[in-house]
Amino acid sequence: MYEHTTTVRVRYAETDQMDIVYYGNYAQYFEVGRAESIRDLGFTYKKMEEMGVHMPVVQLEVRYLRPAHYDDLITIKTMLKSLPEDHEITFYNEVYNEKNKLLTTGKVTLYFINSETGKRTQMPEALKAALLPYFQD
Repeated sequence: MYEHTTTVRVRYAETDQMDIVYYGNYAQYFEVGRAESIRDLGFTYKKMEEMGVHMPVVQLEVRYLRPAHYDDLITIKTMLKSLPEDHEITFYNEVYNEKNKLLTTGKVTLYFINSETGKRTQMPEALKAALLPYFQD
């Protein structure tokens, strides 16, 4: 299993009148976690696009357990529980507050799409090679 964590401070603009992070912002937090986890492997979305692959989100699931508030330092844990075998990759997320309380969980599925044809394709071999050590027994 591959795991990566990153931290983000909740900005005022991300909260509602109740001083709680607006629910829609969690998709952005998950994206930060995804982008940073891919960067940790030596890739960026821009590099993937240069390799001829786009990665659109095709499914998002979120479960809200506790609220995050303005100025909280939250930790976004991003996990890949299995090595992608086809055109699909699923990232699992957990968001924690500074007291290490679990706030939110999520699951985001993306497809690997060939930039030229617009058709589903396999994960780039270079990304697969970077992930493979995390999934060997």
